[in-house]
Amino acid sequence: MSTLSFLLSFMYVFACMFISINSHVDHSRQDKMNVALFVFGDSLYDPGNNNYINVSYHLKANRWPYGETFFKFPTGRFCDGRTLPDFIAMKANLPLLRPYLQPSSSWSRFTNGTNFASAGAGVFPEIPGVINLKLQLSYFKEVTHLLRQELGEKEAKKLLREAVYLSSIGGNDYNNFYDKRPNGTKTEQDIYVKAVIGNLKNAVKEIYELGGRKFAFQNVGPTGCLPAIRQNHELAPNECAEELLTLERLHNSALLEAAEELEIHLQGFRYSVFDVYTPLYDIIKNPSKYGYLTANFACCGSGVYNASDCGIAPYELCRNPNEYVFFDGSHPTERVNSQLIELFWNGEPKFAKPLNLKQLFEVDSDITLDNYNLVDDE
Repeated sequence: MSTLSFLLSFMYVFACMFISINSHVDHSRQDKMNVALFVFGDSLYDPGNNNYINVSYHLKANRWPYGETFFKFPTGRFCDGRTLPDFIAMKANLPLLRPYLQPSSSWSRFTNGTNFASAGAGVFPEIPGVINLKLQLSYFKEVTHLLRQELGEKEAKKLLREAVYLSSIGGNDYNNFYDKRPNGTKTEQDIYVKAVIGNLKNAVKEIYELGGRKFAFQNVGPTGCLPAIRQNHELAPNECAEELLTLERLHNSALLEAAEELEIHLQGFRYSVFDVYTPLYDIIKNPSKYGYLTANFACCGSGVYNASDCGIAPYELCRNPNEYVFFDGSHPTERVNSQLIELFWNGEPKFAKPLNLKQLFEVDSDITLDNYNLVDDE
């Protein structure tokens, strides 16, 4: 092969790779949106941070068949494909966010935001080694310092002010509480929820002090109905751990109240609370209505409900994850995530309030919501 032919072939392959990578970005929004996204959370949002820390293999998704549907290799996401932050980034014309701990010598990787989420993380440091909320906040502080150092105070302040701060955390805290106190009293539940919410509010205030103004919260889903919970607690098919669901509903009500309170006390605070509990509960209880074969059994794993040790031999793997609500015992399939994101991004106030995520990205952090066109809650 001549040198010219080799170069032309190389350029063709490179161009195809470039087109493929950029095809995941919604270019129709390119002129409308240039807002960074910073993500905090647990395994629902972890893009692979746990690949870089010393934790149990159960807390890592760095093995096949994780990632099989979209990425075609395991990235560290607890899913067969993309998670909610991935879909959000694509709709916001951002690249898929890298794990914060993924090695890189370039500070510029943070100008689009980054993802601090860690499987097993909670508001409280229950599981040693994982990146709990407090540690995720410390990493965010390091990022803000670096941005100010590299961009200058003015540009960094603008980036941080317009950025969206997305979080999904608390599920592990309530699962831990339920494991220790399955028959916890109402008083014990109320005290625990108050403690979780108090820590979340303090985290928001810390981000606010560092320049954040636009916050997106995903509430806690119905983990009491997960295949893993049914399997671990020997529940019947379609049966849920009702005490755990009660605890999660208490949290979700308190989360909405906390966001409303923060809006009153923090000038310029904007927010969206996504109610993932209600639509996911309906999908779990009525899978056929949404085109799924089952929500009782996971696509990948072992045990009565195929709900443990996905990717760890011996395990079973379904032929088509799109027929399943859950890929493993605790995490939805990419198809479920693709349905949920539409409710978060474009949803009415019954799913995302007072703003949906699209509105939150587009709203100017300097204007008041009185001038913003919101959908009536009725």
